[in-house]
Amino acid sequence: MDLFSVLMAAVAPGISLLAYFYLKDRYETEPIHLVGKLFLFGVLLVIPAMVIQSAFIEEIGGENQFTFAFFISGGLEEFLKWFVVYHLIYRHSSFDEPYDGIVYAVAVSLGFATLENILYALVNGTSISMLIMRALLPVSGHALFGVMMGYYLGKAKFMRAHERKYLFASMLLPILWHGSFDYIQLVAQSNWIWFMLPFMTLLWIRTIWKINRANEHSPLGRIMRSDEEFEVG
Repeated sequence: MDLFSVLMAAVAPGISLLAYFYLKDRYETEPIHLVGKLFLFGVLLVIPAMVIQSAFIEEIGGENQFTFAFFISGGLEEFLKWFVVYHLIYRHSSFDEPYDGIVYAVAVSLGFATLENILYALVNGTSISMLIMRALLPVSGHALFGVMMGYYLGKAKFMRAHERKYLFASMLLPILWHGSFDYIQLVAQSNWIWFMLPFMTLLWIRTIWKINRANEHSPLGRIMRSDEEFEVG
């Protein structure tokens, strides 16, 4: 494959997944420029994440698989993504329904995953089968961790009585899922796919459920349903 084809193949999964989650918003899609901005910030996070990870590996080593998966890899990456979403969008006026948290967190996550995918393709070279595997696993994994993050950010913003609890969950749960994803690959090196398939299936099931829940709790949805009932009455 030539360079352009490799780049397009590396970018396509992230853009496709972002479009999928963006269009899952039932009531009011987010400003596309704002989603694009969050995606770009996700791209920009890759380099500092790599620098910090290299520093941690140099200081504490990367031999311990649990520490690497849950702290150096999953922990650091999910914290950086959470930090960007929280500080750029959590108080933003466009974040006006629970599902919006999912859109913005997924945008950051897929920006990160897309550049990571490009770098992997450029450094290692790749085949069609490997590109498909990466689309189904690392790239979609980042998206699903983003759904987890955004779902609880939405709960935190619109259930203020439990804001701190849900903010903590919005950071902790993606770290645990991402860390588990990495840990499976590190520990079960030869047969990791047999553990990863049920893991990703469970994660997708939880993701679809959370998407539906977030849409159901939209204040915009309640307003529209009230208007429909008023017109019928």
